[in-house]
Amino acid sequence: MATQHHSSVLPAPAVSPAYPMAKPGYGKRSAPGQQPRKRDDFALLPTRERYVAGFVDHLPDGAAMGIKQLAKQLPLYGQQAISTALNALSVAGHLRRIRCPVGAGDECRWVSRTFWSRTARDNEWWNTYLATETATQTAAPAATPEASAPDTAPPPPWVPAEEPPPARPEDPPSAEQDSAPTPVPHQRTPPQAPTTEPAPPTREATPSPTYLALARLGRDDHRLGLSADDCTALEPLAAQWLDRGVTTDYLTSTLTAGLPAEVDSPVGLLRRRLIDKLPPRLPATTRTPADTPAPTRRLLVECTDCGRPGQPEALPDGLCRPCHTAHSTGGRPSPDPTEIAAVKAHMANLRDLLKPV
Repeated sequence: MATQHHSSVLPAPAVSPAYPMAKPGYGKRSAPGQQPRKRDDFALLPTRERYVAGFVDHLPDGAAMGIKQLAKQLPLYGQQAISTALNALSVAGHLRRIRCPVGAGDECRWVSRTFWSRTARDNEWWNTYLATETATQTAAPAATPEASAPDTAPPPPWVPAEEPPPARPEDPPSAEQDSAPTPVPHQRTPPQAPTTEPAPPTREATPSPTYLALARLGRDDHRLGLSADDCTALEPLAAQWLDRGVTTDYLTSTLTAGLPAEVDSPVGLLRRRLIDKLPPRLPATTRTPADTPAPTRRLLVECTDCGRPGQPEALPDGLCRPCHTAHSTGGRPSPDPTEIAAVKAHMANLRDLLKPV
């Protein structure tokens, strides 16, 4: 005589190999640290919730978790019953719906996923898990074949090949080493005696922008022709202009504006203008959006009932405040008395307008 085994989990329909999978990046995601599957899983849940939980627990990662898809696979209950069961599973700590960003910049998009845990978790555990880097990595898009391929590709052409390790003294030389010619060591250049006279100091190979701007003044206007020594003497004064945020074009236009018909001393005139027309020092500019570090984007939890997004702390049991109140009271929350009075006044006004004159 066969022995009957009773289980608290209802026999959910077997998952078909053709069960619809969600788009890449969507669908079911299993939470870590779950206990092994046992016969008394979900024993404390009502009958309907045990039935739905047993089916969802056997779904593979990436399976579609929409209410319509679940209702098609579970013939005992309709969409409304499935939605209510998912709300109960969320309150029991088995399920959380989240929204997470995928991509970066203009290509960033938000995707919806469902985290499932066979082991019931409390709100603190879910909030901590969704705020950690582990959850962010779990919510990352699936790796592409190129990214998941092992790092066995040859190094790029600009990376030098690894040199063979030097032979140890106790290793005997190979045949190839015996036949190879002995390389001739590089000859060293004998040190030269220092010259008695030091070399004259030379200017830097690349002049500064202020030096070039001063040197070009004479080419643009012959009245402001400067020598190399004049440019060197005026360079510190012109550098103060660039330190205050002006450009070389602004510096040039200011120095050449309103020149007299004849200039006896170009260096004296420019020194006077560089001192008298020094622009004011502006306060430090605010950081541009490009320099501002992008804020860390956290995962948003969706209300299991209405889909309203929010921070994990703001949605205890995976439900927003109105849906949580409705679930706790067993019905919809009572409307605001002010809203009731406003609706009655509006309806009375419509009735007055519809009365025949």
